[in-house]
Amino acid sequence: MTAMPENPSGVWYVYDGECPLCQTAANYFRLKETLGTLHLLNARTDPAHPILQGVKARGINLDEGFVIIHDGRFYHGKTALRYMSDIGKEKNWFNCLNKLFHSETSANFFYPWMKGIRGLLLRLRGVRNINNLSNPGEPIFKPVFGANWDDLPRVMQRHYASRPYHDDRVTVEGALDVMLSPFARILSPLFKLTGTLIPYSGKKVPITVNFISRNNDNTFTFDRILNFPNKSPYHFRSSMFPIKGDEMIEATRSGLGWHCRYIWWDESVMLLHKGYVFKFLGWFIPLPLTWLIGKTYAEEIAIDDDTFDMSMEIFHPLWGTVFGYAGRFKIVKDRHDDAANN
Repeated sequence: MTAMPENPSGVWYVYDGECPLCQTAANYFRLKETLGTLHLLNARTDPAHPILQGVKARGINLDEGFVIIHDGRFYHGKTALRYMSDIGKEKNWFNCLNKLFHSETSANFFYPWMKGIRGLLLRLRGVRNINNLSNPGEPIFKPVFGANWDDLPRVMQRHYASRPYHDDRVTVEGALDVMLSPFARILSPLFKLTGTLIPYSGKKVPITVNFISRNNDNTFTFDRILNFPNKSPYHFRSSMFPIKGDEMIEATRSGLGWHCRYIWWDESVMLLHKGYVFKFLGWFIPLPLTWLIGKTYAEEIAIDDDTFDMSMEIFHPLWGTVFGYAGRFKIVKDRHDDAANN
């Protein structure tokens, strides 16, 4: 595979050839003469292209926006639109639209909506994401943990073994202690209606969790089944979406989600808080809720090759622990079990 030049000549515009918005920008760029030599590269036509390999090596997600490469610098998403607004001098509708992204404040506000429109257009056309950062043969979480993947205990590698674009399933069983603060108990009917959090408290609640991937995307789904005494089994389901590098977003069926970082530190898998989001048309809009709800933190610790402990809490500096759960889990079904039986 040919490596990307350290400083590729001219200007490169890397875009999604199936996206009408990106095609519009590409057509506009064809008319630009102030940039010198311009190279248009459809990210769907040649995944092995050296430029695309350079984009992947930098952890740039092309499903989050197009890329402009100029003088060795990479402009991505809203940064690329700001770049285009700076070079566009003509008075036309395209440059007027780009001016919305000239300031950081307006870019942060408008860009998620533009991504949402892009996602809707692709879905209406029946087109799936590029997923340039994933390798269908490797676990979804291998690039998330990066160089630390090989350092993970065996139970963690088994736990996170599900691959993108495969019908994989890993199953664990255990018992969970669930705690709701008085404030959370008031909101528990809303938790149940929206599927945002577990709406009941209890000690040593039997739980089965299926970690699932599907053959049509690169998401990692948690399907939790809790058996509270004197209640019907409660299903709590959420999906993890790779964002970039070690960042993931966990979204519930209501669209409310948690933005976090996965890191391996001091013999623990830690999930560090980066904020809350709302999933809209396949894209994630930041929600300024940390000041009200508090920060979420989760941690997993290996016990042996089959067992791990997991805990999670939402903590507010004024309200204390708003919600939390903790338990021990044992893997009862590996990803490879189905293949071995076929």
